[in-house]
Amino acid sequence: MSKKEDKKSKKAKGAQEAVPDEPATKAKKQKSGPSEPSRMKVHYSKDVVPALMKHFSYRNVMAVPKLEKIVINMGLGEAIANAKIIDVAADELGRISGQRPVVTRAKKSIANFKLRQNMAIGAAVTLRGEKMFEFLDRLVSVVLPRVRDFRGVSTKSFDGRGNYTLGLRDQLIFPEIPYEKVDKIRGMNVTIVTTARTDDEARELLKQMGMPFRQ
Repeated sequence: MSKKEDKKSKKAKGAQEAVPDEPATKAKKQKSGPSEPSRMKVHYSKDVVPALMKHFSYRNVMAVPKLEKIVINMGLGEAIANAKIIDVAADELGRISGQRPVVTRAKKSIANFKLRQNMAIGAAVTLRGEKMFEFLDRLVSVVLPRVRDFRGVSTKSFDGRGNYTLGLRDQLIFPEIPYEKVDKIRGMNVTIVTTARTDDEARELLKQMGMPFRQ
């Protein structure tokens, strides 16, 4: 065998040996360890569930109410005159929730308000799973205590089906929003959807999870 043929055969063998290693390295990169559950989720499993079972005398763990989703909605009526406001508000809502929001649009035209159908009038985001628990944890432990003269949230904002809606007047109470970059104060509604069948069950669920209700 000549030297050229010998070099070619060595290169071919080296290429064949390198091919199986590529998927292995990719698999190692993809196999990142499972992320730890959030503090609020652990608190719900270990503390809230037993407390609710004792309070309401549930016989089955599956009957215990739980969080289903959290919807954050920001209405932007001024976007009718200035469409760029939507981009600014969506960016702020994304910082607050940690998830990209969707733009909400008008379902019908209203001539008196100069509103046309399908016009962008707000932004909303729906949180589930770990992001839902993380947001609720930040809301009750960091955000609400930052409200000026805070005395607790109202207990009358339930809808009769176990869901709770909380109105926030401005976005500056969230530490993720830089004060110097805010051009205008914008409020938002935070709706906590639960599987509770009654308002009493939902109220006790949120109370056990740290929601500071007004006494």
